[in-house]
This record gives sequence, structure tokens and C-alpha cells, in this order.
Amino acid sequence: MIDTGHFMQNSAPTSEINTINTVPSLMLKATAMLIGMFAFLQVYSIQSILPILMLDFKASEVQIGMAVGATVMAVALMSPFLGMLSDAIGRKSIIVGALVFLAIPTALIATSNNIETVTIWRFLQGISVPGITVVTIAYLGEEFKGNAIAELMAYYVSGSVLGGFLGRFILGHLHELVGWRIAYYVMAAITLAGALWVAKTLPASQNFVASPKFRTALGTLSRHLINRYVLSATLLGFCVLFSLVGCFTFINLHLAHAPYTLSTGQLANIFAVYLIGVVITPLSTKLIQRFGSARTIVVAVIISIVGVLITLSAPLWLIVIGLAIMSSGVFITQSSTIGYIASNVSEGRSLASGIYYMGYYAGGTAGAWACGLAYSYGDWTATVILLVAMQVLALIIAAFGMIKTPMHRA
Repeated sequence: MIDTGHFMQNSAPTSEINTINTVPSLMLKATAMLIGMFAFLQVYSIQSILPILMLDFKASEVQIGMAVGATVMAVALMSPFLGMLSDAIGRKSIIVGALVFLAIPTALIATSNNIETVTIWRFLQGISVPGITVVTIAYLGEEFKGNAIAELMAYYVSGSVLGGFLGRFILGHLHELVGWRIAYYVMAAITLAGALWVAKTLPASQNFVASPKFRTALGTLSRHLINRYVLSATLLGFCVLFSLVGCFTFINLHLAHAPYTLSTGQLANIFAVYLIGVVITPLSTKLIQRFGSARTIVVAVIISIVGVLITLSAPLWLIVIGLAIMSSGVFITQSSTIGYIASNVSEGRSLASGIYYMGYYAGGTAGAWACGLAYSYGDWTATVILLVAMQVLALIIAAFGMIKTPMHRA
């Protein structure tokens, strides 16, 4: 692997080039997973302390939803632009730089005096996330081919799942130990450690070809906007994150109230269901290779719908099972969808990924806002009805909008 001196995109030993382009090493698999983890460690961590923030800042359900949605809104807005920037100047430097930047607003959340300030810092967190997510997908798509892409994408998504869990878990328990303000300083330090790890272990690009001209980028963008692969994946991504953010934001408020009255630590423990996704996502690679992305997505969305409906039950243990089923379906869908893009789009991969993530995170923003309205209107039951409606739309897109690739392809 490379040392910290090989920071730019254009230098690596010959032996390393062979490793990158054939079979991914164990270290690279670990790094792909950790990039996903550090990218998503901060995105949803706030969900475990939402009841506390509502009390501290006297915030409404919609205000709380927008504090969650601010980060995903920024990701949606910035994804295409960071994709274009990465296509022009490179991959690794942007990934590492974005991780460093992410630590700054994370630390500043600790200084907030009202929910509006929290929302601003959350928005700034989201600005840096596409520099990690969008660019990593492009990097993996360029440096690997065939089954290696699906395998590394699965590790990356597993890492994002792990990060989603650890962010909520760590912040929730740290709040009980030292309070949420100090906890955010700790989260910022963890993110900086992640930047150092990636700078040390991520190999330099070998197949990156710069496309610095803005006119060229606009031409690529116009082609992507009429590309069925990109459009169907983007619409599906909107539905997927709408469901995930809406579900895991407002289930916290549901379980914090009677008859459950869970504490922040107990709410953080609920997110252990995410760990199932860490295991299921790599295993889903076999399904994708066997049946193709589109067919796998149809089954995964049906699984998610079943999981959401189970959460309407009363016993806490059954609600947890429903959340586990729902999130597992979402993680398989996400892995299949980004693999669908990586395998079927060869031009302007960062921009294609940026368009996908724009739709994906726009869905998260819409989910945080719309489900906040639904929860304030009819509590968890109304929220579930909205979530199921969105997942049915996702099922229609997957079943009729996505091109069914040959059975042996991703």
C-alpha cells in the first residue's frame, strides 16, 4: 500500500497497479468499508438525541425533521458539482480533503444555542459528504472491473451501514456519559482519524483520466439526463432514502413516548439493527451476480415494505424485528442500485454518481420534512402509511423502469 507521501492521483509502484486492477486486497476492502463508515458516521448520528434536542431547544417535530434533513439536502445539492470537480482534478485528494472538512462543522454543532444553528452546521456537514461518497464510487468503478466492482461496492455499502449505526450508537451513549456537546467534539476527532487512515491506505488512481473542460462536463450531464440507467437509479434512490430517513427519524419520537419511553442510550441500541445490514450487504453480491441488480431490487423493496408494516405492532421486540427487516431491504437496494450505475455507465462516472446521489439525498430531505408533517398529523400510523406509499412507488420503478441486465451481470 502507499504511504502518506503518495497523496496525489498519479504515482504508484508497478506491483500496486497490478493489485489494483485485478483482485482487491484485504487492506483495500477494509479501506473501502472504512470510507463508507466515516462518510456516514455524522449524517444520521443526531437521530439518537432528537428527543433531547426537542426539549433543550423547544423544537417542533418539523424543525427536528429539518435538522436531520439539512445534511441530506446539502448532499443532494452538492453531489453533481463535486462529481464534476472530481472528474476534472482527481479522486483521492478530494476524498481525504472532504473528510478533513467534515470534522469542522461536526465540532461546531457543540456550540449551538438553538435548533436553527444546529441545522446550519448540519447543512455544512452535508456539503463535504459527496466528496467522499460520489468520488469513492467513481474511484472503485475506474480501478476495478466485473465482480471486483460488486464486491468492493458491497464492502463500501457495508461500511456506510456500519457508520450509520455507530454514529447513532456512539452519540447516544456519549450523551448519557458526558452530554451531547462534548460528544460532538469526540465525533469530530474520530472523523479526523478517518482522514488520516484514508490518506495512508488508499492507493493512488491508475485509470483516472481528467476531464477538466466545463463544456465537456455539460455535454456529459445532458447525456446522463436522458440515460435510462441513470434516471431509473436516481428515482429509485429518491424513494429509498425517503423511506429510510423518515422511518429512522420518527421511530425515535414514537419509542421515546409512552408506552415505551426509551432513553437516548436505549434508542441508540435500537440502531443495532443496522448491523444486520453489514452482514447482509456483502452476501447480496451473490444475488446481484446471479439475478442482476434490477431483479434483486424488486425483492429487496418488497422486503422493506413488509418490515415497515411490522412496526405498526405494539410489542417493542416485534418493532425491532420490523426495523431490521426494513433496513436490510433498503441496504440491499442501495448496494444493487450503485452497482447498477457502476456497471452500466462508462462515461463521467463521478457525474453519474453525483446525479444519483442528488436524487437519493433529495429523497432523504423530502422524507424528513414530509414524515415530520405526517407524524405531527397522525403519529406513527400516518408516518407508516406515507412510507409504504413511497416504497410502492420504488417497487414500480424497479419493476418497470430499470433495464433487466443479463443474469450474469451486476
